[in-house]
Amino acid sequence: MAGMTQQVKETPLLEIEDLQVCFDTEDGTVAAVDGVSLTIPRGRIVGLVGESGCGKSVTAYSILRLIQKPGRIRRGRIRLHPLHGDAMDVTALGEKDDALYRLRGGRVSMIFQEPMTALSPVHTVGNQICEAIRLHQEVTRAAAERLAVEMLERVGIPGAAGRLRQYPFEMSGGMRQRVVIAMALVGRPELLIADEPTTALDVTIQAQIMDLMRGLQREMNTAILLITHDLGVVAQMCDDVAVMYLGRIVERGTVRQILKTPQHPYTRGLLASLPSLSRGRSELPSIEGSVPSLSEIPSGCPFHPRCPHYQADTCDRGGPPDLRPSPAGHEAACLRLEGLEAAP
Repeated sequence: MAGMTQQVKETPLLEIEDLQVCFDTEDGTVAAVDGVSLTIPRGRIVGLVGESGCGKSVTAYSILRLIQKPGRIRRGRIRLHPLHGDAMDVTALGEKDDALYRLRGGRVSMIFQEPMTALSPVHTVGNQICEAIRLHQEVTRAAAERLAVEMLERVGIPGAAGRLRQYPFEMSGGMRQRVVIAMALVGRPELLIADEPTTALDVTIQAQIMDLMRGLQREMNTAILLITHDLGVVAQMCDDVAVMYLGRIVERGTVRQILKTPQHPYTRGLLASLPSLSRGRSELPSIEGSVPSLSEIPSGCPFHPRCPHYQADTCDRGGPPDLRPSPAGHEAACLRLEGLEAAP
């Protein structure tokens, strides 16, 4: 029995292999996600980090097959290994496949970045949560309301029974985000995707929401894919981290490896831009330039025009580098890994 338990624990919940998501534009076809491979272990929190426009949300939407035209998954496979039942190839499901509807909000749920866009303004909170319950569970309306009240109480909403009759606009931002989390967790998903779940909240409410998610994750053994640009949130929440730049993962490892011994210059730049008490009032460093357009991706390493360690005729040649083992023990996609080992 112990061996069986260990085997279940070590089975990855979700595997993304060589995912490419393209969009057809007036300037031609561009790849918003290009060759992403990522594993999410059961019961762990994986952070997906990067600047806006790096492909984090597109990767997340692909897991639930929510990419809208003119976007499409051109290549790759997304494979889910549920605790009960057979493995599922999400990329092979048709758009009207019943298994896809059971997947969304059932085995995999998502917390969207802005709660007001995820909640209907013309339906009460109770109607929306009960609908999410009854889509995936065969229960009566009364039983669904009891489950809704229980979940609202678990996410820290006082007077939960009365809140069922309120509309989203009658609640504060923090309360709305708690409602969205309740909707996502009420089906007891095996994977929760959180897309910048605290962006619109002040720092006090942000800390409360993160503590709430962490506690519920431990209680329910739910895996979380946390999408964020904030490495401070990653340090607080995550077990593993993948850093994205221009649709590709450029560094991948445990949170301790990434924060203590970052290898890719982009990751180092992100970490250097974090505020610190040791800096005093000195100006925060920043990464020069901005993320280029997907139709103007440079040759060689895509980060080389902004990289302080750029080396001509090395970093600007050929295609983008693949992930490979770094001297620190985790993976990074840099052509000068060994030469940068001692760099600050």
